[in-house]
Amino acid sequence: MAAIPIRGLDHIVLRTNRLEQILAFYRDALGCPMDRVLEELGLYQLRAGSALIDVVDGKIWKSEAGPGESLYDHFCLQVASNDADALIAELDRLGIPHGDPADRYGATGDGLSVYATDPDGRTVELKLVGDAPAH
Repeated sequence: MAAIPIRGLDHIVLRTNRLEQILAFYRDALGCPMDRVLEELGLYQLRAGSALIDVVDGKIWKSEAGPGESLYDHFCLQVASNDADALIAELDRLGIPHGDPADRYGATGDGLSVYATDPDGRTVELKLVGDAPAH
């Protein structure tokens, strides 16, 4: 059985209606520097070591938790490969639902990733980062 070569956590995404308080907590209290801001998207990315904490503004993104939901959105794992076709083939072989590869920004910059779904319905982003060492 082939394994998907996971290198580590790339980022997590948190939705909030208390943007300023959440940014102050991670940026000021925990010392995570702001890495990138896309105000038009309501996206604020803070550096947490080699990973990112993405905070998304509830005025733009859905931020009300429904039954069985939280304000957590998804997490991203770095995959030590640049071969999107091989990743898709492995997900298919394992019967894991997924979307198509798309270019997205993460802790290692822009690159291809695939959104997959875990057995509980959570989104797991798989970011192709090659086989170079992590930051």
